[in-house]
Amino acid sequence: MADLRGGLIGCGFFAVNQMHGWRDAKGAKIVAICDRDPERLKIVGDQFGIERRYADAAEMMAKEALDFVDIATTVGSHRALVELASSHRLPTICQKPFAPSLEDAKAMVAACGNAGVPLMVHENFRWQSPIQTVKAILDSGEIGTPFFGRISFRSAYDVFSGQPYLAEGERFIIEDLGIHILDIARFLFGDATTLTARTKRVNPRIRGEDVATILLDHLGGVTSVVDCSYATRLPVEPFPETFVEIDGSDGTLRLGQGYRLTVTGKEGTHEQDVAPPVLPWASRPWHNIQESVAAIQQHWVDCLKAGRETSTSGADNLKTFALVEAAYASARHRQPVELADLLR
Repeated sequence: MADLRGGLIGCGFFAVNQMHGWRDAKGAKIVAICDRDPERLKIVGDQFGIERRYADAAEMMAKEALDFVDIATTVGSHRALVELASSHRLPTICQKPFAPSLEDAKAMVAACGNAGVPLMVHENFRWQSPIQTVKAILDSGEIGTPFFGRISFRSAYDVFSGQPYLAEGERFIIEDLGIHILDIARFLFGDATTLTARTKRVNPRIRGEDVATILLDHLGGVTSVVDCSYATRLPVEPFPETFVEIDGSDGTLRLGQGYRLTVTGKEGTHEQDVAPPVLPWASRPWHNIQESVAAIQQHWVDCLKAGRETSTSGADNLKTFALVEAAYASARHRQPVELADLLR
């Protein structure tokens, strides 16, 4: 089967990682790129040898024979671009945050559903190899039936130097980072029924919250805590590692700093190094994120060719998006939120 032909829309901060991932992907290639900034278009086009360059996404979709588009723009443009792609019946990947609102996200899923084309959200954190290993151990039954979990991302890393716009929004850590950690909680423990959240702004130079603590009740009976912070100074900066604690009926699992995984289960206690590989184009400490980008994009190619739904389809991601909206509502009103009410 011939390689799938893709078009990338958006050549900004993160898109370079996606372009590297596409260059490594088996069964697909990017043949055209689009950005309204001519300098960014030139930099990415020259770096990756892409000759077909556009300033307008509609023109690119009309002129190019594409099999899919990868939308790597900021959130405000997502709905219009997804609906444009659906009108061309183009399978679409959309960067997170998926949409400005849950209603927008629902409309985007509906547009692609009505057009009969796949839609995947680039929710890559669950594709980090340490997280995939945790999921495999959980599914193996080694620690029995889980009843408690904690997914933690705490750091003092200066994310604003590379993405200064993050300091300007009224929403910050839940929308930008917490969405990934909440998705990991769903991936490991299943969908949530009730959520309670508290937020705080520690850094006076930003507008949004930089600390969030979220309690979730999951359908399967697990209680989990999702905690995120960009105001936590530690002896060794852990960015961008995600830590996991799971207690089960027959044991425990701990994924700690330095990608050390300790499992105490039916066969005793064992430790292993689950550090992700540093891909040839990757760099520390970003290598775990960069590896997950390559993994989710290969997943997209494999699913598109096989006609399977992706694990982070638009429909699936509505449930993660609802957790974000619920967290802000709970923090604002200081009371629990029932998830079923948001997804009706």
